[in-house]
Amino acid sequence: MRFLSILPLLLIAAMPAPAFAQVAAADSGDTAWMILCALLLLIAALPGLMLRHAGQVNVRSALAIMTQGAAVVAVGSLLWAIIGYSIVYAPGSAWLGGGANLLLANLGQLRDGLTVPESAFVLFQMALALLAMALLVGAVAERARMGWFILFTPLWMLLVYAPIAHMVWAGGWLATLGVMDFAGGLTIHVTAGFSALALALIAGQRREPTLTGHAPLLTLGGGALMWVGLSGAVGGWALGATDDAATAILNHHFAACAAALTWGLVDLALTRKTSATGVLSGALAGIAAISASSALVGTGGAMLIGVIAAIICRIGAGIMDGRIDDGASIFAIHGLGGLIGTILLPVFVLPLLGGVGFDVNISLTSALISQLIGIAAVALWAMIGTSIAALIVSTMLPMRGPATEEADGLDVVQHGQQAWDFR
Repeated sequence: MRFLSILPLLLIAAMPAPAFAQVAAADSGDTAWMILCALLLLIAALPGLMLRHAGQVNVRSALAIMTQGAAVVAVGSLLWAIIGYSIVYAPGSAWLGGGANLLLANLGQLRDGLTVPESAFVLFQMALALLAMALLVGAVAERARMGWFILFTPLWMLLVYAPIAHMVWAGGWLATLGVMDFAGGLTIHVTAGFSALALALIAGQRREPTLTGHAPLLTLGGGALMWVGLSGAVGGWALGATDDAATAILNHHFAACAAALTWGLVDLALTRKTSATGVLSGALAGIAAISASSALVGTGGAMLIGVIAAIICRIGAGIMDGRIDDGASIFAIHGLGGLIGTILLPVFVLPLLGGVGFDVNISLTSALISQLIGIAAVALWAMIGTSIAALIVSTMLPMRGPATEEADGLDVVQHGQQAWDFR
């Protein structure tokens, strides 16, 4: 009788269990690492660039420049969520992504091929885009008004940044061509640098040029925050807490150190003096240069890339001085730095120089040709797209205010109104 009472339970236990689809879980360590790297990038884009730019202008425009930086980040963040991420990374054409992720809809539990949720990938990519946009504020410091920049930012993202990021990082035609950019030497620094050059040419010279910034300490503090914060770009693009991430950050730091010392030595040779702000400029030039290859080259290669970038960027900054008014030297530091690093990548990736080497079907010559095509395409696209966006906005709202407004400083444009006056 007892056996008969438990027989139904035995029959149920013997029945075949239904098959449930197994859902892969995100790696908590990799996820935490991606979020940390995104926060480091936000530190570089917000307090880092805001302080650096504010220290390089006249004291009467410092608040306005910092406010512009905050506004660019706010507008850019919302646009990234609405459409930016989708047209960069959603499936689309060779030129632009599609609309599957508008308003961040249809995000996966895991980003395809990764061990992190797609939301963490969105956050990291947003921080990279914000960095590129915030760099542009320094190129037209003390000239571009707040309202103009708020209208310009979304157009620049749609016309310039999104197509370039898709073409290089999301399987677009430049990626298919074999263009390599590990962490933004091309996509971030060359794009922002050549866009800054276009903006500086359109804006023209300041009516009262600021020969030296009013607060070198702010410039130094902002530069130091960028030095640390930009490690999030190279570490995050390893897409996990791995050896590649540690190697990338080490090379990022070595390139920055070598470039900082080299810039100081070049200053000493050319002018018989050096400066702390110059040393930080050198570090940022080295960081821009190593971004394209930070996880792909050896320690010595990273140092040499930093040295070469510092020499060329310092000479470029000297040539531009007095000719083109790029207030924060965005083109000379980031544009030229990223360009040099992108060109040098195929050379220093060679195992002979400590790099990881190429795939069997890639040669040094083909890699160099691909990199040169990528640089030409990105630089032209950035300058043309930036010019179109600037001119469209200028038909609705002039970039520059009257001479009296610039003379008084952008912080107080009329009757004590602050920098966020939208006139």
